[in-house]
Amino acid sequence: MVQIKSAADIEAMKPACRHAADTLVMIEPYIRPGITTDEINDLVHDFTIKAGATPAPLNYHGFPKSVCTSVNHVVCHGIPCDKKIQDGDIINVDVTSIMNGWHGDTSKTFYVGTPRIQARKVTEVARQALEIGIQAVRPGATLGDIGYAIQSYVESEKCSVVREYCGHGIGRVFHEDPQVLHYGKPGTGLVLKPGMVFTIEPMVNLGKAAVKLLSDRWTVVTRDKSLSAQFEHTLAVTETGYEILTLPSR
Repeated sequence: MVQIKSAADIEAMKPACRHAADTLVMIEPYIRPGITTDEINDLVHDFTIKAGATPAPLNYHGFPKSVCTSVNHVVCHGIPCDKKIQDGDIINVDVTSIMNGWHGDTSKTFYVGTPRIQARKVTEVARQALEIGIQAVRPGATLGDIGYAIQSYVESEKCSVVREYCGHGIGRVFHEDPQVLHYGKPGTGLVLKPGMVFTIEPMVNLGKAAVKLLSDRWTVVTRDKSLSAQFEHTLAVTETGYEILTLPSR
């Protein structure tokens, strides 16, 4: 069931959302060739704990780390490890913070050193896809409107949208209803109402949309090994449109 959050609830979510966004600001200077994803995890973990927050991914259904780090053809849920990122890579850092019992969820794909042409292409399409999806959010619109807006743009750029993973409601629980698909038909699905809070987080592949789950049961990769990029915000539906909650405090 989709929860309608009060104005007070949404205000209470903002510290967690701001902290998640601030974490991405904090980590950006460290995204350089030679750093390991484990080191990124440790930086995120320490920053979160020092702020009095909790890293939501840690031990969530058994996930072993405090952040997801997805490099190149990894679509989502990459597990930090001792592998060093290299010049020309792209890496998505997906942060979810808990403060005062509320969750804030955001992610960004970073360039490592100098991006290659294809890496820049898929990253910029993913960045714009999120913006286009957000622009479709308003009372009376539908989830299908959001999905259609994203899918139409991504496919016009000769890229593809991942089907198996999607945005989600969020609040006191990490993953709530509704599921926010990044493809669809206009005018279909749940009608948006003020007080709904959810993420939009399109995963965009440079090649085909097909993905597979690795044996660790977490890491999702493109089947054709093409590059994948993602950006994510948590937002609330307002009386007149939307409010992005995962904006940094500085």
